[in-house]
Amino acid sequence: MAGKVEMTGGCQCGAVRYTAHVDPQSAYPCHCRMCQRATGGVYAALVQVLAKECAFDGEPTWYASSAIAERGFCPACGSPIGFRYTGSAKLDLTLGTFDDPSAFRPQSQFGCESAIEGWKELTDVEGTRSED
Repeated sequence: MAGKVEMTGGCQCGAVRYTAHVDPQSAYPCHCRMCQRATGGVYAALVQVLAKECAFDGEPTWYASSAIAERGFCPACGSPIGFRYTGSAKLDLTLGTFDDPSAFRPQSQFGCESAIEGWKELTDVEGTRSED
């Protein structure tokens, strides 16, 4: 991966924190049903990193979500932290857990057969700011 930068993140309560070397241009949404269920969202926004380039301070709990993969979450607050294939040297971190996710730009998508049609394009949907 070209263009790696060191980035930090963690769960909602702060019990799990991480520092990872990440290529922000390698982010992607996964629309598969397992990611939808695991995150409670219409897709999981992820970025893949080498496991050896990700250091955790407070280890996530890993749940075997299938015969070939597991998903990490905070054992205290339940925030979904990531995904990894069993035995892989890589893992995928959830973008929402990064301290500053604004640098990420998706370059591909996965699991498109399960994409929820009405949520693909939100440009023209009215929005309200949190402080309002």
